[in-house]
Amino acid sequence: MPESYYERLSALDASFLGFEERNAHWHEAAVMVFDANPLRTADGGLDFERILNNYAWSFETVPRYRQRIAKVPFLDHPVWVDDPRFNVRYHIRQIALPQPADDRVLKRVCGYLLELPLDIEKPPWEVWVVDGLKGDQFAIVTKIHHCMADGISGLGMIQALLGAQPFSRKGNPPPWTARPAPRGFELLKAEVSRRMRAPLDLLSAFEEPAQALDDARDVVEGLVEASKLGWRPASNTPFNPKSIGPHRRFDWTELSLARIKETKGQLGGTVNDVVLATAAGSLGHFLREHRTSTTDIDFRTLIPVSVRTKKEKKLGNRVAMIMAELPVGERDPSERLRQVIETTQKLKGSKQALGVAWLEGLADKLGGNFFTKLSRSATRNRPFNVAVTNVPGPQFPLYFLESKMTGIYPMMPLFPNQALAIAVLSYDGRVFWGFNSDWDALPDVHNVVEGIGEQFEELHAAAAARAANATPSAATPS
Repeated sequence: MPESYYERLSALDASFLGFEERNAHWHEAAVMVFDANPLRTADGGLDFERILNNYAWSFETVPRYRQRIAKVPFLDHPVWVDDPRFNVRYHIRQIALPQPADDRVLKRVCGYLLELPLDIEKPPWEVWVVDGLKGDQFAIVTKIHHCMADGISGLGMIQALLGAQPFSRKGNPPPWTARPAPRGFELLKAEVSRRMRAPLDLLSAFEEPAQALDDARDVVEGLVEASKLGWRPASNTPFNPKSIGPHRRFDWTELSLARIKETKGQLGGTVNDVVLATAAGSLGHFLREHRTSTTDIDFRTLIPVSVRTKKEKKLGNRVAMIMAELPVGERDPSERLRQVIETTQKLKGSKQALGVAWLEGLADKLGGNFFTKLSRSATRNRPFNVAVTNVPGPQFPLYFLESKMTGIYPMMPLFPNQALAIAVLSYDGRVFWGFNSDWDALPDVHNVVEGIGEQFEELHAAAAARAANATPSAATPS
C-alpha cells in the first residue's frame, strides 16, 4: 500500500484562506489573450480537447493543480492532499461571446468571472476559455487562490502551460493516481510534534550569540518600522469604503517598456519607480476630481515584496507586505518621480520586509491562527489605501501550443475595505496593468485607468525635455 502524503500550508498561505469573506474572495487571476487561428478546428471552433490536454501535461510539472485542502483535526491547520476525485473538466470551462467581442465586452465578462468565489472543497483554481474576440483571438481567464501562490509563483504556474516557441503535445500524459491522504490522527500527531519542537527551533538561533543579537536588532527595527505605518490609519479616501460590495469591474491598459526605460534613463529610478509615480499621478488626479484634498493627505500603498531565495521551492507564498507613502498630491511629474525614488530608496535600506518575514516565520513555527487574526485586524485599521504589485515577466513571446500570447492582464484581490487593487506585469516589451475594483464604490474606475496613460505621457515628456536640455547645441557656423 502506498505511503500517505501531504504538504503543510505555511502560516502566510493559511492567512489568505482566512481573508475569505462573503464579498472579498482571495484568488489572484490573469487574463491572457492569444491568437486563435492555430487552434481553430475545421468547423471554426476552438480545439478544446487540445487545450485540456495541454493543461493535463502541465500537471506533471505543477502537482498542486490536483491537490485540495484538508484540515488537521482540532487544530484546524490546512494541509495539501491529492484529490482522488480530480476532474479537469470541472476546473476548465469554455464560453463564447457574440462576435466580434471588443475589449469592453471582454472586460465586463471578466469582471463577472473574477467576482465569483472558488470552490475551496476542491483544488482552488479554475480556468475560463473565452472565444469570439475580435481579430480572431481568444482569452484564457485563470483564477488561482492566493493560498496556492503569490505573484511570482503564480506566474510560474502559468508558464508551465507555455513555451518560448510554438509547440505541440503528442499523446496523453502518463496516468495519474492520487496518493492516499493521511488519517486525521496522523495529521494531528505531526502538527502537535511540530509545535512542541518550535521552542527548540527558536533556541537554536542562539547557537551563535553575536550573529543572533545582530539579527534580533534588525528584526526589531523592521517590526518597529512596519508598526509605525501598520497601526496608524491612512487618510480616508473614495478608495476605502467601510466594506466592499459583491460586484467587480476589471479594467486594464498597457504601456511601452522601452518608453518607461527612456523615462527612467533621463529622470532616474527604476521601472518600478516609474510605475509607482505614474500610478500616484493618476490616483491623485482622481481624488481631486472627487473633491478629496491631496494637499496634506497621508496616502499609502501596500507593496508585496518577494523574500523568496533561489533555493526555495517555487510554490506557495514568500512575500512580505510592506507599506509606503505615495506622493499623490504632487502635480509636477518629475518631482513626483523624485519623491517616489526617495521613498523606495529608504525602503531598500529599511528592515520592514525583514521584520514582517520574521513574524511570518515565527507564526509558522508556533502554529495556530493568530497570524491570520493579526493580519485581518491590521487591515481593518486601514493602514493603506490601495495595493500595487509589480511582477517582472519574460521579455520574449510565449505560446500556448502554437498560439502566441499577445497580452496578459494580472489581477490582485481586494481587502474588505479596499475598493481598488492595481497589478502590473511586464511581458515582451510591454507593461500590462490590471485594475480590480468594487463596482459599487468606484463606478468610474475607468478614469483611473485612462489617467495612467495621461500621467505617463506627462512624465515621458518631462524626460524628453530633460534630454533635450542636456544635449549640447550645435556650434554656430562662422
